[in-house]
Amino acid sequence: MLIFFGFTYCPDVCPTTLADISDWLDALGGDARRLDVVFITVDPDRETVEIMAEYVDYFHPAIEGSTGTDDQIAPGVEGFRANYEKVPTEGGDHTLNHTASVFLFDVEGWFVTTINYHEPREFAVPKIRRTMKKETEEAT
Repeated sequence: MLIFFGFTYCPDVCPTTLADISDWLDALGGDARRLDVVFITVDPDRETVEIMAEYVDYFHPAIEGSTGTDDQIAPGVEGFRANYEKVPTEGGDHTLNHTASVFLFDVEGWFVTTINYHEPREFAVPKIRRTMKKETEEAT
């Protein structure tokens, strides 16, 4: 499983990371079907299920969007030891600072590692493959 926290109004980190994830999934070929990939919003006040669904449609079809209330999302983010904070902008709007890493979990749900923002494909894809290989070896 790959988990990434972000928001649809993000000007750079989120679309870049989701494009990177899409590239990793393409590199995995048919093995990508074995992964659950979830983009979880940290801006639930603005991002509905419909907005999240439309946004992730711009990227790889395996990526799912998830939202909820702030009371639901905050403990989840904290549980991942990630963070986010609203930052007011001019005109009464806001942006968010947030953890930019992608979290990689094994089939049992155990945390394996992070894939850092802009980590080169030649490092990211092998991390995913090693996790998937370990799962295959343990199943046999």
